[in-house]
Amino acid sequence: MHFEKRVLPELKSALAQFPGFQLEANLQGSRNMLSGPPIVASEHVRTISKMIRGAADEMLVKIYEPANRTDAKLPAMLWIHGGGYVLGHPDMDDALCERFVQGANCVVVSVDYRLAPEHPYPAAIEDCYAGLVWMTDKAELLGIDVDRVAIAGASGGGGLTAALALMARDKGGPALIFQMPLYPMIDNRNTTASSYEITAENATWNRANNLEAWRMYLGKEEDTHELSPYAVPARADSLAGLPPTYTCVGQLDLFRDEIIEYVTRLAQAGVDVEFQMYPGSFHCFEVFVPEAKVSQRAIESYVDAMARALNPSI
Repeated sequence: MHFEKRVLPELKSALAQFPGFQLEANLQGSRNMLSGPPIVASEHVRTISKMIRGAADEMLVKIYEPANRTDAKLPAMLWIHGGGYVLGHPDMDDALCERFVQGANCVVVSVDYRLAPEHPYPAAIEDCYAGLVWMTDKAELLGIDVDRVAIAGASGGGGLTAALALMARDKGGPALIFQMPLYPMIDNRNTTASSYEITAENATWNRANNLEAWRMYLGKEEDTHELSPYAVPARADSLAGLPPTYTCVGQLDLFRDEIIEYVTRLAQAGVDVEFQMYPGSFHCFEVFVPEAKVSQRAIESYVDAMARALNPSI
């Protein structure tokens, strides 16, 4: 059945109005599409922007914390914005990061990692790892509990989340108690059935854009026979030893099948994993149509999962 006919009624209007990304023809224009007006900041959350040392140069991080916090140490979450490794900025997730702060009573650090194609792999993952190390090294300054640290991200940021969990495991730290790669972009092979299903130009992320984004991100590495799992997490030989995981995906997302395979491999490796799939829902549906009932269910589900993971005694 045709992709658009399967979309939930409450999501269709947004899809009809979306012009679609054109990564190859107009990368800057596609980037500008994610630059919306600033949100009205919550009075319950304090936000600080800070420059830290990234993997290669100075890097922006945004720190979100409860405005009325006490001296008690709080759990922490590193957030990695989405954008297919080639788009996006921490500012676009201000509202979501505030929601995590309030829902999970935690500190959120969001990293402005370098984007491809100007900075292909391994720039982004190295910046994310540098951000995680900085966050845990500055635990006293940030007032965070290093025994309760999680990582999370969506789409391309979800792919970086999955890669970062592998890197932290293999490097022996920083220690993570949870990872949340939401509808992650984790396999450059594009051979699954779902990767062929979503080809409509106005799809929020389609096959053409996915192929182009991977080409931009991997650069010269794309033709390498054995790509690093830190570049393509689906290529990891083993998922054993990863932290408990939450992930979700819309049934009409081209990442559907690679995520189902990832979830299956996590479970087979003995990793506790929770997975939600939303019928009639496309890639990033809860971002494009946040007021929809299905979007509210999705957001509440993953914020609640993070709250439970970071506050296990509650």
